[in-house]
Amino acid sequence: MGGCCSCSGSSVDKVDDVECSRKHHHEDGACKHGGAGVMLRGSSDEFVSMFSQKGSKEVNQDAMTVWQDFTGKKDTIFCGVFDGHGPLGHKFAQSIREKLPSKLSASIKQSQQKVVKHNDTNATDGSNHSNVYVEDDQNMSFSSWEGSFTRCFNEIDEDLIKNIDSKGFSGGSTAVTVIKQGDQLIIGNLGDSRAVLCRRAHDNHLIPVQLTVDLTPDIPSEALRIINCGGRIFSIKEQPSVKRIWRPQGDGPGLAMARAFGNFCLKDYGLISVPDVSYRKLTEQDEFVVLASDGVWDVLTNSEVINIVASAPKRSMAAKLLVNHAVKAWRRKYGSKIDDCTAICLFLKDQTVLTQS
Repeated sequence: MGGCCSCSGSSVDKVDDVECSRKHHHEDGACKHGGAGVMLRGSSDEFVSMFSQKGSKEVNQDAMTVWQDFTGKKDTIFCGVFDGHGPLGHKFAQSIREKLPSKLSASIKQSQQKVVKHNDTNATDGSNHSNVYVEDDQNMSFSSWEGSFTRCFNEIDEDLIKNIDSKGFSGGSTAVTVIKQGDQLIIGNLGDSRAVLCRRAHDNHLIPVQLTVDLTPDIPSEALRIINCGGRIFSIKEQPSVKRIWRPQGDGPGLAMARAFGNFCLKDYGLISVPDVSYRKLTEQDEFVVLASDGVWDVLTNSEVINIVASAPKRSMAAKLLVNHAVKAWRRKYGSKIDDCTAICLFLKDQTVLTQS
């Protein structure tokens, strides 16, 4: 987990309460929201496995969610992992988990409706609209996807700053999100959590494909923006390999990522909440996607992760098996120091197809 930023003031006093409260959940963490099936924990033998385990700190600051039938469409799934940090980081992660999917769903629906109305207008006035790019449920342009992600991430950040104490600007959260719609993957990433795709080669060898970039101050384009905004970048003696963002003055710990929700003490110095959005068309060789907090990726390689998931005797056990391996790796490498570890495994093929392959 990236270190937090130290600012004047003690902590975040409040972050909006989650919308889908515990009393509305079944024991497996599932509930309904606007026609979508929402999972906060648990697994499904059909398509998803989820698991999270608290590290050595007092509270698990990670959060996760899966929305089946996202935007009301049967073939659309939303997955998100959120890694909180700093004072009440778990509150940031939980609030983003509850608000971001519904905002994205509404934005995507609105974008689709606008294009449908535009095409209907062209049809009724007799215009030749053969060159108009029609954005239907399976053919939404990448720029529209990117616009929805960027707009919603910005709105979430604006909501957060309205609901925290003015002195408690040092907490925040990452977000790694994936929308699967048919054979399309749209990925929105903020921070240093990660999404990795598993592909099966013709010789049955498993190949990891990293879908996201860890958005840290090491990246030249991120560093340039931070420096141009007056921020500083350097490592602390205890972690010389980890670059951090610092304010122009101050001795408090910096932040080990270049983009994040919250952390408003650094937003004037180059930290941004603009997601890195990307697209991928799925093929028959693609088996599953793993989304996880950096508690997993800090101690396991991409190849190790996909092979652990593929070795699970049941799909429903995959995420727990992966997290257990990560926790053991933390203990081997760092003793009693263990980060929160959270993973979602999204399977892309029917169970029967995977068994036959």
